[in-house]
Amino acid sequence: MSHVFRPLLSSLFAALPLLSTLAFVTPVQAAEPVSTIRLYAIDCGRIDVSDMAAFADTGEYDGKSGKVTAPCFLIRHPKGNLLWDTGLGDDLAKQKDGMTNGPFHLTLKKTLAAQLADIGIQPADINFVSFSHLHFDHTGNANSYAGATWLLSKAELDWANSTPTPFGVNPASYSSYKTAKMVSVDGDKDVFEDGSVKILAAPGHTPGHKVLVLKLKKSGTVILSGDLYHTMENRKLKRMPVFNTDRADTLASIDRIERIIKNTKARFVIQHAPESFDSMPKFPAYLE
Repeated sequence: MSHVFRPLLSSLFAALPLLSTLAFVTPVQAAEPVSTIRLYAIDCGRIDVSDMAAFADTGEYDGKSGKVTAPCFLIRHPKGNLLWDTGLGDDLAKQKDGMTNGPFHLTLKKTLAAQLADIGIQPADINFVSFSHLHFDHTGNANSYAGATWLLSKAELDWANSTPTPFGVNPASYSSYKTAKMVSVDGDKDVFEDGSVKILAAPGHTPGHKVLVLKLKKSGTVILSGDLYHTMENRKLKRMPVFNTDRADTLASIDRIERIIKNTKARFVIQHAPESFDSMPKFPAYLE
């Protein structure tokens, strides 16, 4: 099945312009420092899928349409700002009606750069960039934050840069890792070393796949899924895409993260599920 979707994604990469320059943004007042952690959910694109077959390796979605979100998340911490996943490339917003390639129709209403500017955050204000994994819909704006420290899994990077290029990966979209300050994160990582923002290893979707766990003062524990699941049904029924790199690892990661959700009574955000993403405070509102 993945062989069917591979050429579609390859031509999609060629059609999507890379972010070489940002659209002009009117200067705004700089964001004030924060005293508690804030989580902002940012709409970084939507994908209408005419055939969701690739999202279950057991056939349930064959011939069925669906919708997925491609979000970004900003975590503001007293010690710095973390950008988790960077969505579809901002240049897509220049195409009013979006773009279609095979079963995928991609749209972006407002750029990540413009949305961050709305709250006084410029690229230079981002201290850390990290990714749940290196599929193209998570790395679209990565190169615009080359001045930040990149928290990357070496296992993920080695896999993404392998030959032939793996399904769903666009190496040009994250090429700034070559010059950015990089910290290798192959296990778990306590980002600010106070237990409040942790990157957890959850391999299976890709070799270095991660989820993000936040401990917020008012909202409690919130976990961002990465691509552990793509739909609400996939979580309920433990379905997984045909393009996951390891089925057994995926199931082991599901078991680990679900146990953490239960033990911490966490709010779990399925990043690609519109129902889950849209239940978050609408930007520029936030959880704290």
